[in-house]
Amino acid sequence: MLTTSLFAQKLRPAHARLSVWLAALCGLALASGVVPAAAQGKLEAQYEASLAGIPVGKGAWNIDIQDDVFSAAAAGGTSGLLKSFTGGSGTGASQGRVINGALIATGYQASTTTQKKTEEIRITLDKGNVKDFAISPEPPVDPDRIVVTEAHRRGVWDPMTASLLRVPGTGDPVSPEACHNAAPIFDGRMRYELKLDFKRMETVKAEKGYKGPVVVCAIYFVPIAGYIPDRPVIKYLAAQRNMEIAFAPIAGTRILVPFWLKVPTPLGPAMLEATSFITAPQPPRVAKTQ
Repeated sequence: MLTTSLFAQKLRPAHARLSVWLAALCGLALASGVVPAAAQGKLEAQYEASLAGIPVGKGAWNIDIQDDVFSAAAAGGTSGLLKSFTGGSGTGASQGRVINGALIATGYQASTTTQKKTEEIRITLDKGNVKDFAISPEPPVDPDRIVVTEAHRRGVWDPMTASLLRVPGTGDPVSPEACHNAAPIFDGRMRYELKLDFKRMETVKAEKGYKGPVVVCAIYFVPIAGYIPDRPVIKYLAAQRNMEIAFAPIAGTRILVPFWLKVPTPLGPAMLEATSFITAPQPPRVAKTQ
C-alpha cells in the first residue's frame, strides 16, 4: 500500500479512485543526496488507510539496509466498506546495491489484484536508467496516452526506492532540509515528478514503536508522460496544493520514510498513517575469514 502499484497501477474511475488516491501518492517520497556508507538499519511498519475517518485499507512495509545491499517490500489491500465495492490487494518490492553510501536500485516488481484482473509490473534498472520493463497482461494501446520515450526512462527512480528519502550531511536528518527535494519516477507505465517543500515539524507517536519528531512536507505531483491528460484523477492530483507527507527516520541511517500522508479528496480527507513503526540500527557485518 506504499507505492503506486499496491492498490492499482491504473487510475480507475468511481469507487476505485478512493484507494488509488491513497496509493498513487504513497510513492511520493522523494530521493536525493547520499547516505553515509556506515548507514545500516531496519524497519518493520504497519499502516492503515482511511477516507473521511473511515478505515479503507491496511498494509505493511519492511525495509532492510545493509552495508552493500538493500531491499524494501510492501503489501496491502482494501478493507471494510471499500472492500465490498473494489476488493483489491497488491505487493511491491525493490532491491539493489549500496555503492559509496548511495542506494542504487537494480530491480522493482509490483502485482495488483482487483475483482477484474491481476496485473504484474517488472522493471530492471542500471544506475538510474531503465534497462527493461514489462506489464503483464500487456495493456491496450490508447492513442490519447502521452508516449513515454527512452529519454523519459533515464535518470529515474522506481516508486519503491523513491520512497526512501535520503538526507545528506551530518546533522539531524529529521529537519527542514529534508524537504528540499524533487525526483523523477517511472512506475512501469507513467513517468512523473514529485516535489517537496517544507511546511513544519511535528511529534508523532505510533501505537507501537516510534515516538519522536517528523518533518512535514508539502507534496506536489507533476505528470510527465505515460498518462491520459483528460483523466479526472490526473487533473485532480496535479492541481492539488494541500497534500502533506510526514517523514520519520530509519534508526542507524540517514534515511527517512513516510509516517503519514494526507490527501484531500471530494469525498473527504484521505489518510495513510503508521500504526506500528518499529525500527532499529543494524551492526556492520563481520567479514568472513579463511
